[in-house]
Amino acid sequence: GVTEVIIMAVNDGAVMMNWAKSQRTALTMLTFLGDPNSELTKALDLELTDPGPVGVLGPGRCKRFAMHVVNGEIKAVNVSEGPDDPAGDKDPSASLADGIMATMK
Repeated sequence: GVTEVIIMAVNDGAVMMNWAKSQRTALTMLTFLGDPNSELTKALDLELTDPGPVGVLGPGRCKRFAMHVVNGEIKAVNVSEGPDDPAGDKDPSASLADGIMATMK
């Protein structure tokens, strides 16, 4: 089964800590991590570069994704994006819980 869910965003640690606190995640399997300089985002080749979202959000943002990792090995990466939906706003289903859980069967 799932032992930990990591929520990563291009934000600093203080933002992520307060987000976790506002969601009441203490003593749960949820861990919130910041990627303030987009280092992990770029290493995973998940930087959002489409001019539409970048024009609104600014550069260095991360695509909407879910990843299944077992003992440090990436088993699956689901990215919510499409030709007319580079940020995955219209159809985020690939990166939602059901989308990544389907890869774990």
